[in-house]
Amino acid sequence: MKKVMNLSKLACLAILLVSFSMNAQDFKDLDKSPMDAAAFPSSHRVSEKTVKVIYSRPQLKGRTVQSLAPNGEVWRTGANEATEITFYKDVTVGDKKVKAGTYSLFTIPGEKSWTIIINSDVDVWGAYSYNKGNDVARVEVPVSEGKKSLEAFSIAFDDEGSMHLAWGTLRVAVPMK
Repeated sequence: MKKVMNLSKLACLAILLVSFSMNAQDFKDLDKSPMDAAAFPSSHRVSEKTVKVIYSRPQLKGRTVQSLAPNGEVWRTGANEATEITFYKDVTVGDKKVKAGTYSLFTIPGEKSWTIIINSDVDVWGAYSYNKGNDVARVEVPVSEGKKSLEAFSIAFDDEGSMHLAWGTLRVAVPMK
């Protein structure tokens, strides 16, 4: 009888330990600025990409674009880690040639134009350690206004390969070939 009692106590203890360790595998909630990716060509059926951008998508939540990405200041072009851009072959961004590789994508917002910055620093958080000396290319592009307001910062590519940044009604097109 004592053996049966000891075995049942042992079984209860084992179940308790297993259920306790299963709770240790908690998964955190969705990030407030979730990570996303955009690529060209954008079709999922095309495996040979020219460019891929990995970025986090901040949301306006009643704030203005300018309050989150102030004019004249280097911005990480998203949230959290600096946006990462990978070119799988040599490209031209605006009128600047950029060799294949992985870079950080920074921007300097402005009222009428934005400066697009391709920088050789990678794996950096935000723009706090941005180093202008590591810029590979800087291109100035005009700002336009869209009809539809986007709550979340978004990056997309058109059929020609130009990269489009959009947030609120702000639109910026970055020519790429």
